[in-house]
Amino acid sequence: MRIQQKYDAFVAYFEEHMPVAESELHYESPYQLLVAVILSAQCTDKRVNMTTPALFGRFPTAQDMAASTVEEIHTYIRSISYPNNKAKNLLGMAQTLVRDFGGIVPDNLEDMQKLPGVGRKTANVMMAVAFKKPAMPVDTHVFRVSNRIGLTKNSKNVLETEKVLVAHLPQEVLSKAHHWLILHGRYVCLARKPKCEQCGITAICDYYRKKGTEKLS
Repeated sequence: MRIQQKYDAFVAYFEEHMPVAESELHYESPYQLLVAVILSAQCTDKRVNMTTPALFGRFPTAQDMAASTVEEIHTYIRSISYPNNKAKNLLGMAQTLVRDFGGIVPDNLEDMQKLPGVGRKTANVMMAVAFKKPAMPVDTHVFRVSNRIGLTKNSKNVLETEKVLVAHLPQEVLSKAHHWLILHGRYVCLARKPKCEQCGITAICDYYRKKGTEKLS
């Protein structure tokens, strides 16, 4: 199977079986989404969603958070992984938003990455989810699943993976495909023990084909 045929089959399957694919983080504004995404690094969306209601209640705007302290922010996010660093990043992010962007989350990749705690992946999430722009954020699920399937054969890092996926996926489904890969990795193509028996794309999956070949040898 040619690589573009694999991509076409991937898109066709998920367009039929997962036509609506969205972030599982709870948010009501770009500011809230940015806070949630920063908190979600190496932490589950479920835990973040348990934490953010009180946090957003205390800091409904970037201006409110910018006027706080690391110590106070920490009290609201202590159950999140790496709360010390994330509290510092949240305060720095809010203060930079207020100082440089009038408290408004910028809608371009370059400015987004000027914010403390915001790397390329987080910036791409904001482009894709908050601003509905074609973008491919690559997290651990996207990196693992795209390599397993064979969409990004032997990509060595997340940037390489991003470039390959962007080159082959139609722009109009790019952001949704990000969620397809995440959700497939979260619930079916698990890191330690993928649920191949529940997978609908084994026909195009390099990992599944290799596993079958090994059983026969």
